Amino acid sequence: MEPQVAELKRRIEDTLCSFGFEVYPFQVAWYNALLPPAFHLPLPEPTLAFLVLSTPAMFDRALKPFLKSCYFQPPTDPVDQCVAYHLGRVKESLPELKVEVIADYEVHPNRRPKILAQTAAHVAGAAYYYQRQDVEADPWGTKHIAGVCIHPRFGGWFAIRGVVLLPGIEVPDLLPTKPLDCVSARSDRITLLESFNFHWHDWTYRDVVTPQERYSEEQKAYFSTPPAQRLALLGLAQSSEESSSVSPEVFLTVIPKKPQNPNRSRGWLNPRVSSPASPGP
Repeated sequence: MEPQVAELKRRIEDTLCSFGFEVYPFQVAWYNALLPPAFHLPLPEPTLAFLVLSTPAMFDRALKPFLKSCYFQPPTDPVDQCVAYHLGRVKESLPELKVEVIADYEVHPNRRPKILAQTAAHVAGAAYYYQRQDVEADPWGTKHIAGVCIHPRFGGWFAIRGVVLLPGIEVPDLLPTKPLDCVSARSDRITLLESFNFHWHDWTYRDVVTPQERYSEEQKAYFSTPPAQRLALLGLAQSSEESSSVSPEVFLTVIPKKPQNPNRSRGWLNPRVSSPASPGP
């Protein structure tokens, strides 16, 4: 890895990793090469970018402290707010650079996603994006089959949260890192895609590889609970006045997604990592 890329990666990791995030560099050119022009990132091809994903640890290290902090403002989605807060801290950590952040949930006025998260994760080498086209002579006929990213260490127990773009930082000599193909057998890919598309509710697609860490039972319960009841589940059903009285230091102390519709998925255009109607990211 080029020294400049390695240094910027280290600085972003210093901001994010203790809160349960991972960071992977990529070139805008690699992302744009897989997509039609309407989905391109409008930056020079050698522009440096970083893919940000959350691991199971993010729930305890970032989300729960955030819900107790003065930064949380109901009723906006707590996970989206938490991710936006941490991505904003990345911008603050690089004051000498122009930094653009795109969260995975952001869309243009016409509802087109601003970033196709799974494509970005694949080109960054973070997680392999398994799609229908990866199954030779697939058995699904006219059915629409959504693709899904699998992380080599966490399986499906993770979520892609966004990208950090650095306009003006160009790295034409950066070499791509291929994502690890951890579901290489045709039969296993069929099982994965069918579990993801038709049996998402039982969580089993996430265990297609033996994960280093899974979501805790508390985390699974949180994401399976209707949004209006989630704060009460964690014992945090408090008024906005009570929330605003909590010191920011509570949040900054380190403790040691939205569904996608498979009928709208089209190869590399499939935007997210969440299951077709999954209870959580």
